[in-house]
Amino acid sequence: MSNGKTAVDREFDLIVTIINKGWADEIVEAARSAGAEGGTVLYGRGTGVHERKTFFGILIEPEKEVVLTLIPRERTQPVLQAITKAGQLERPGTGIAFALDVSQVAGIIHLANPADSGGDSAGSE
Repeated sequence: MSNGKTAVDREFDLIVTIINKGWADEIVEAARSAGAEGGTVLYGRGTGVHERKTFFGILIEPEKEVVLTLIPRERTQPVLQAITKAGQLERPGTGIAFALDVSQVAGIIHLANPADSGGDSAGSE
């Protein structure tokens, strides 16, 4: 039964991680190990200061993976630390990760009341 709520009443951050192609699985696994539920992987190409490489005079734009991880705010710091370690982000040219404040969230109703998300649907209508 719906109570008319369409958003979750918790504070969330969105951790955005941009890494070289082939690193997304390591990033998602590290985030999960640190308390995230998963992530969304997108593909792109880099244009940053460490990205301008040429091959026989032709500019090569390296392929990138972007991992989006929506996380309850209280888990942001440990998840971001795990991502930094797994992606070796302390080394130049390996990638970047940052957290953005999320003001509203919808579509993750299983997080609306974590006590009710035990996986048992008995008693729900």
